[in-house]
Parts: sequence; C-alpha cells; structure tokens
Amino acid sequence: MFQPVDHQKTADAAVEQIEDLILKGVLQSGDRLPPERTLAERMKVSRPVLRDALKQLEERQLIEARQGGGTFVCDLIGPIFSEAIVQLIARHPSAISDYFEFRRGIESQAAAQAALRAAPSDIARLDEIIRQMQSAHDAEDLAAETRLDVDFHHAVGEAAHNVVMLHTLRSCYRLLENGVFYNRGRLYHHPTARIELLQQHKSIADAIRRRDPDGAHRASQDHIDYVRGTLADAQAMDQREQLAGLRINKPLKNSARS
Repeated sequence: MFQPVDHQKTADAAVEQIEDLILKGVLQSGDRLPPERTLAERMKVSRPVLRDALKQLEERQLIEARQGGGTFVCDLIGPIFSEAIVQLIARHPSAISDYFEFRRGIESQAAAQAALRAAPSDIARLDEIIRQMQSAHDAEDLAAETRLDVDFHHAVGEAAHNVVMLHTLRSCYRLLENGVFYNRGRLYHHPTARIELLQQHKSIADAIRRRDPDGAHRASQDHIDYVRGTLADAQAMDQREQLAGLRINKPLKNSARS
C-alpha cells in the first residue's frame, strides 16, 4: 500500500501519498496506520520526516493519534443526515420512497460504471462476496447475509472508481447498516426474499463481470425496485394482521335473549 516517496519533496510527498490513499478509499475511516518505524521504512523516509507528514495530516483532521493506541484515519464520512432529519423521516414513513428513489439512481449508475471500470481485483472481491453470500444463504445465517449485503454494495461502489460517488455511497450505507429506513429482518422474513435477493446480487455481479454497463444498470434498478415493493407488501400485511387482531380480540356480543 505504501510506496517510497520522492525525496525531493520529502514530507510533502508522504502527505500526498497518504491523502491519495484516503481519497480513493484504500484507507478508510478507522483504519490504523502501521507503526511509525514500519511506515518510515516502507516509505523510505526518516522518522522525523514522517512525523512532520503525520502532523500535517492530523492538522487537516484526516488522521488522529490515540494515546497508547497508534494512529488512525479519522471518521471522514459522517452522517448523510443530521439526527433531527433522521427522526423526522422516522415519523414520516412516506420519505422512505424518496430514499429508495435516491438509491435506485446512484446505485444503478455505480453498477454501470463498475462494469466499465472494475479492475480484476474488484471482480475477484465481488465473486468472493457472492460465494460467501451463497454459503450464508445455505446455512440460513441471516446476520451474515445482512452484513454481506452491505459489503456487496460497498464493493460495487468501490469498483466504479469515482471518489465522490464512493464517499456518498459509504455515507448512504450507514443508514442501511443502522436500519434507519427499514427493518431488514422484515425483508428477510418474506417467503421468497432471501433467494430473490441472492439472485439479484448475482445478476449485478454477472453484468459487471461481463463488462455490460446496461445490464448492470438494469439489474441494480430491478434490485431496488424489488426491495421497495417487498417492504411495501410486508407493511401492508402487517397492517392487515393488526386489523384482524383487533377484530379477533373484540368482545363478542351477548347472545340474543331467550
């Protein structure tokens, strides 16, 4: 990951290299940098020069030194919405449709770009995630399926090789991980959802592997449309069940007097 720097630029070259790794998503929020001695050796700079570079990065709020714990990349993504907006959306479920509309547009664009730009290692990562998804599905491991679902969408975003899109998607997926917009358990308990979702992820990965941007774009849109529709069906069923429960629990009228 870390390469020897241009000694004519010394600390500035080290700063530029680490900034580039952060910008392109190689170094992510919370990642720990190698120990000072190791990092200096890899970048072929003296430790005083490296300390100067790290100080500049810390002043730019890109990294942070933790007492006795090393140096870490700062939390650079942050929430896409303030807590007040999140709570407002929670009180007005109609906004969920807007969330899916946003995801439908940006994820389909990311999938199409990934089909054009994915490097061999990007394809290999998608294939490995799909393999793990199949294993989790076979084992009925819902927790693993949930985690791998998010990992898959992260991998597609990274394979698009657009840094602005990458960081926007990462912020968006925090809402997905935290269940802000919908309960994933409700989705997975739909009778056919788990197998449908697995096949949809495979379709997206297949299109990217084939270098088919139109197919990847379409497969991604179909995926979001299915999730949105299935959740709407589940919500409607919950409402019908709640109403039916009220009817069942209603006290029976007294039988007619004899």
